[in-house]
This record gives sequence, C-alpha cells and structure tokens, in this order.
Amino acid sequence: MADSDQGKTAQLYRMVMSEHLCPFGLKSKFLLERKGYRVEDHPLTTRQEVDAFQQEQNVETTPQAFIDGRRVGGYEELRVHLGLDNPDNETSYQPVIAIFGTALLMATAIMWFFSGAVFSLMTVEKFVAIAMILLGLQKLQDVESFSTMFLNYDLLAQKQVGYGYLYPFGETFAGILMLAGALTWLAAPVALFIGTVGAISVFKAVYMDRRELKCACVGGNSNVPLGFVSLTENLIMIAMGLWMPLRMYLL
Repeated sequence: MADSDQGKTAQLYRMVMSEHLCPFGLKSKFLLERKGYRVEDHPLTTRQEVDAFQQEQNVETTPQAFIDGRRVGGYEELRVHLGLDNPDNETSYQPVIAIFGTALLMATAIMWFFSGAVFSLMTVEKFVAIAMILLGLQKLQDVESFSTMFLNYDLLAQKQVGYGYLYPFGETFAGILMLAGALTWLAAPVALFIGTVGAISVFKAVYMDRRELKCACVGGNSNVPLGFVSLTENLIMIAMGLWMPLRMYLL
C-alpha cells in the first residue's frame, strides 16, 4: 500500500507550542516523509488554534493527517493506513522475537568476551538464562496486569491466585542464578516447577480446550497469542531445570 502512495502530498496538523511539542506530531511527520510523502506541515502554535482545529474537524486529539483530502487520523491510525501496524489490535509474535533475539545476541557476546567462542553448549545455557530474566522483567513492569492475564489459563494460579504474583519473581530469580551458575540446587527446582505447571496449563488451554487466548509471557498488556511459542518457553525451562543439576556431574 505504501509503495502506491509514493510522490503524493499529505497535510499534517500538529501541536507546536512553546510549552509543548507533540511527540506524535513529530513521529507522524517523520513517518510520512519516510514513506515518500511531501508533507504540508501546519503547526498549531496556540491553545486557541488547537481548540479551533479540533472543533472544525470534530476531533479530540492532534496530530491529524490528511491524504488525498481524506482525514486518516492520528499517529496510530496513520501507521495502520501505511500498513505498518495491524488493525483491530491483532496478535503478534514481535515482542517474543525481540526478547529471544536479544537474549541470543547477549549470550553470544558474553561467551565471545570470556572464551572467544561464538557458539557452544554454554552459549545455549546463557541464552536460556538471559531469556528468562528478560521475560521476567517484562512481567515485573506490571505484575497486576500480568497476574490478571495469567489467570485466564494457568491452572495453579486459578487455584492459588497468589501464584500469579509470585511467578515473575521466581522466573527472574531462577534466570539470574542460572546466569551466574550459582545455587543450582535452588534455581533448577524453581525453573522445573514453573516450567512444568506452565507447560501443562498451556497444553490444556490450547490443544485440549481449543481456547484462543493471549499469552502473558511478555507481560499483561501483550498481544502475543497463547500457543506453540508459549509451550516452547515452558519446555525450555523444564529442560534447563533438568540439565543444570545433571551438568554438575557430567562436566
């Protein structure tokens, strides 16, 4: 869609006042220019101008973008119009991809710094530990929202609501200990427990009950669908919970 709009003109009305420069207005202008539009910029420099524009267009917010004489809307509507976002708040795996991709790069960087090896069994261990920490951190940003979404499918949390509040701390704590290679006797059982309960809960909700839910794995406000990725996350924690004590005897 964006390719067909190349070379066209867009009008943008945005708030540019001495006490407030609207960030979404700047982002809208940047986005339109990046997509090849010549932007007719109309800064609204006073509160009176903003109020008059909103009343004239019957809108409650600025910025407002116009393309081909038709009002597209604000920044979020503009992103949808240009094909950058999904409409209707559809599910997306982007947060999970970002977290796991970052965790892999961090694990590789750590191993490269300490041993010069790009990939090894230790790299996998560090990757899982870092991923657990990052996932736990996402949940810890808003434990209340996480626990609410978690209750939709976790079997233990549905019986013991407090488990939903403890889960982010347990996941993060176990990940930190695994990253440090310390207190394996504590970290491994925690990872094994939460991974097992999580795997059973996800399997039941998705593959037995056939429910279409959002996963709380990256926090309570995510649009990540509950499914294979969620199950894999828990299976990896189970594998780490089993492997960490075993490696002490094998290596």
